Amino acid sequence: MQIAGGAEQHCREMAERLARRGHDVDVATTCAQSYVDWANEYPAGTSELHGVTVHRFPVVRPRDNPLFSEYNRRITMGRGARPRYLQDEWMRMQGPWVPELPRWLLRSRERFDAVICFTYLYWTTWAALECMAGMVPVLLHPTVHDEPPLRLSIFDQIFRRPDAFALSTPEEVELIRRRFHVDPPGAVIGIGVEFPEQLDPAPFLAQYGLTDTPYLLYLGRLDEGKGAGQLIKYFVEYKQRHPDDELKLVMMGEALIEVPDRDDIVVTGFVDYDTRDRALGGMLAFALPSFFESFSMVLTEAFAHRRPALVQGFSPVLRGHAQRSRAAIAYDGYAEFEVALETLRDDPALADAMGVAGRAYVEREYAWDVVMDRYEALIEQTVTRVRSVGLGRRSST
Repeated sequence: MQIAGGAEQHCREMAERLARRGHDVDVATTCAQSYVDWANEYPAGTSELHGVTVHRFPVVRPRDNPLFSEYNRRITMGRGARPRYLQDEWMRMQGPWVPELPRWLLRSRERFDAVICFTYLYWTTWAALECMAGMVPVLLHPTVHDEPPLRLSIFDQIFRRPDAFALSTPEEVELIRRRFHVDPPGAVIGIGVEFPEQLDPAPFLAQYGLTDTPYLLYLGRLDEGKGAGQLIKYFVEYKQRHPDDELKLVMMGEALIEVPDRDDIVVTGFVDYDTRDRALGGMLAFALPSFFESFSMVLTEAFAHRRPALVQGFSPVLRGHAQRSRAAIAYDGYAEFEVALETLRDDPALADAMGVAGRAYVEREYAWDVVMDRYEALIEQTVTRVRSVGLGRRSST
């Protein structure tokens, strides 16, 4: 429960909620805590956690991150041929390399109605899909976005292995169609969102000197890959062009880039959930500048707090959420960012109405009961379909 990250949280929520609905759920995972080096931190073995049986296997070869970073750059960004044996080595180096995990799956396969893999990118998914194909009905949550590794040919095989896909958004479906020239069987499931009690933002505002001060809120790692650097640049430029605007930028998360020392930029570091929820409730709008998203749980959480958002228009997923919810404005470049922010600053009633629309959107599409009903239906339909044609024969993939 100490592992941060969207895919990890997604997997944990799905597993625990299936268990609460009466399913027997086993999770096969590693002893690692960090994807940076895959160093073993947890003891190997089996335990029970929130109704889920968790099996942890040791990583045989932790990642040499400097070595992998250079190899990854050459494989995913370089020119020329990338033979399959080099891609296989890239997959092992990326990790986590846990040979015992697929062996355990093979030994245990008769216990399972289905095997479900989360996120397409890592060795564990690649190995599970390789060994389980034709043995047990297999579903994949690809959590895919357009990124350099997706162009490697090793993934052509991976995206033809699953019997069904549990997809996060319509944009993810289109990306898979475009990249792999297949119509992925399965369904758009989405990811559920909690509807927390509305907490008074006053303690948060007082703690950070924000009483009577409007602010944009950013949540997540402060790094270039998440668009945080661009957001800071745009915000500073906005303030230079609007020197009388008291607006501030609040950034919650670990700072991996240098943040200007300014009175109108507040960096809180990590905070507890209550503080985060108070901040979400009190903000003018949520700022999501990330270029690469497969769903964005943090955006739906912001909508649950009845506040609007400014989102990165470069991301098809974020632009799709904005269009379907009518609760966010997608910007492409500084000029659109400025106009969007001016619109929310000049029309508080519009900002409030967008927040109401966002709440209605997530209640309709991403309440946990709605998501889990879809998920159970997909699993049942997949198992029935695959077993009706006989294991060992591939489905429509």
